[in-house]
Amino acid sequence: MPTDEDRRTLRPQLQLAPAASPDEKFQNNTLRPIMKMQHDLILAIFEHFLVKRKVKLEQLPADQRFGKIKEMVTRDHRLRDLLFGLALGQFTSAEMAYYLEHDSNVHRRMTNLIVERMTSVFAPVTS
Repeated sequence: MPTDEDRRTLRPQLQLAPAASPDEKFQNNTLRPIMKMQHDLILAIFEHFLVKRKVKLEQLPADQRFGKIKEMVTRDHRLRDLLFGLALGQFTSAEMAYYLEHDSNVHRRMTNLIVERMTSVFAPVTS
């Protein structure tokens, strides 16, 4: 079984601005690296749910894709729980303790990060 140090070592190192709040620090030091590391799995699960739910994002106008992605991640509890599980399974003991104390804030941040990732793939902003 991997140790906490093993879990941290697997994560990519990100160069982010220093965080002001504990929630932002958790997001930058834990959630963002885990989401980046798990990106391919998050994408695979999301694509599977698109097929399963018969959602064709490419047929939606670009300005509606973000809303559809956000709706799926926030309202489809099976999808959300699977995506959250990919992150939660990578937490160290200390991170899990933080999560258990601040679960609603962490859920909100995880949802935003997942929506951000899926939007960058399926509804990229073009300028």
